[in-house]
Amino acid sequence: MKRENQSSMSEFLLLGLPIWPEQQGGFFALFLGMYLTTVLGNLLIILLIRLDVRLHTAMYFFLSHLALTDISFSSVTVPKMLINMQTQDQSIPYAGCITQMYFFIFFTGLDDFLLTSMAYDRYVAICHPLHYSTIMGQGLCTSLVTVSWILSCTNALCHTLLLTRLSFCADHTIPHFFCDLSALLKLSCSDTSLNELVIFTAGVAVIVLPLVCILISYGRIGAIILKVPSTKGICKALSTCGSHLSVVSLYYGTIIGLYIFPSSSTSRDKITIASVMYTVVAPLLNPFIYSLRNRDMTGALERLLHRAKVLSQ
Repeated sequence: MKRENQSSMSEFLLLGLPIWPEQQGGFFALFLGMYLTTVLGNLLIILLIRLDVRLHTAMYFFLSHLALTDISFSSVTVPKMLINMQTQDQSIPYAGCITQMYFFIFFTGLDDFLLTSMAYDRYVAICHPLHYSTIMGQGLCTSLVTVSWILSCTNALCHTLLLTRLSFCADHTIPHFFCDLSALLKLSCSDTSLNELVIFTAGVAVIVLPLVCILISYGRIGAIILKVPSTKGICKALSTCGSHLSVVSLYYGTIIGLYIFPSSSTSRDKITIASVMYTVVAPLLNPFIYSLRNRDMTGALERLLHRAKVLSQ
């Protein structure tokens, strides 16, 4: 393809969600409410962990970073989707599309690594409780988060740089509500074999390996739980892992079904709905899962509300 064809690609068109025009208003209100709840709920988690000394532990250190990631992850796609629904303007500039794709890949990888770190934290807490404070010190926790950010940034930057070298055909319509990497590759007129190889390699490193580590951690936790003679001990162990395991199941379940084992008959509507599950619904449910199923978080919220009540008097 001639060079001018590539440089003339100034924007893409996002088809958005598969909904009728007369339904736009209702879905706009729904997704706006979901987004605001996601932001406020995760900000509340960060605030509680920041203000309550009892939550200054490794588990809640990772949770605060996960909450920040969920806010950012949702903010990458949802605001643009809401703007498109309100203005009926489906266009997105080339630079904006590439930027959105970069941060989407970045926060997806960061979510994976943080969930893995949290699984390791639960493994140490249950399988090595006497050495927990020694193993999960501030140094290790900071290192795990730092490495997660670096690996996620490297992965996203690699995909982005490889994409910018491609030329695009006349058709610049993306059948999605955000700039998905796989959708962009289908619009390219260049050879994308290198991109696909990197996607497969990075997918193993960023999605499969973290999932394997999580499964190994919970496999060992399960083995320890089965050895616990008392029902009370089993319930206590499950209560410390239930919230995290729920989030992992929701997040990875959707991604595996969509990317790891895609069906040849999967329609565009099904792909879009599945994407909504892990880009909109999962970040929304995380605050509820961690607050409603976690006594430490509910206790911290009660103390915060009591403190605010006392100060207001």
